[in-house]
Amino acid sequence: MKLAFSTLGVPGLPIADVVRLAAAHGYHGVELRTHPEEPVHPGLGPAERAAVAAEFTAGGVEILGLAGYARVAAPGDDEPVLAEIRALLELARDLGAPFVRVLPGGGAEQRPEEADATAARRLGTAAEYAADLDVRILLETHDSHRTGADVLRVLGAVGHRHVGALWDVMHTWLGGEQPQETYAALSTYLGYVQVKDIASADDRTPLPLGAGILPITECVEVLSRHGWDGWLCWEYEKRWHETAVPLPELLDSGRDHLARLLSESA
Repeated sequence: MKLAFSTLGVPGLPIADVVRLAAAHGYHGVELRTHPEEPVHPGLGPAERAAVAAEFTAGGVEILGLAGYARVAAPGDDEPVLAEIRALLELARDLGAPFVRVLPGGGAEQRPEEADATAARRLGTAAEYAADLDVRILLETHDSHRTGADVLRVLGAVGHRHVGALWDVMHTWLGGEQPQETYAALSTYLGYVQVKDIASADDRTPLPLGAGILPITECVEVLSRHGWDGWLCWEYEKRWHETAVPLPELLDSGRDHLARLLSESA
């Protein structure tokens, strides 16, 4: 498995510094939080996109994916959501990123089957455009669709190889799902896995990997047992927790922790 970190952990950091961090601390790739307050977002022009791609190439670091915020199950018209996904897909194509992350975002007023149908309809439409650009859309285990079983209901209805899953280990844990259950649900669709650690369900301030209660060890063991060889991406949520320890101080220990888990599981 290859290791990456998300720029959610280094909010606003210039791309040149992001690449240097990854290279210096032994990470193979970076997941780019794609938002107007970040250096990378769909508003970038052609020259800016080319410069970002060149920076990563020169540093020998891969762009794992773009973490967008399109909410595919949200109530409302389809077109604004589809337009947001198309813009993310075009940016991913221009940067050479293989994946685009979307969120479920179903509303409390929706029945689960209605949220499922809305998400499947939009993803099915977007899948054709994704296929044309050779980028894969990944639905994250999150909010209204927290578990692998929740996401599977949507992906099974879509049935397109350019739509898959992103496993966020915190949300499946919060949903009461065991790692083996999540893997069984998502293995056919799995794009990559986001790891993190927290103290408790009530205190989600990001911690160094291995310092909290999330089942990272069990997740790595399940993935290794089944021969999965994709990406583990550390999503350290510094953007939402300003008092958390700065991520650059933790990158070496996080890499070592994941490398140890991979070695032990092998």
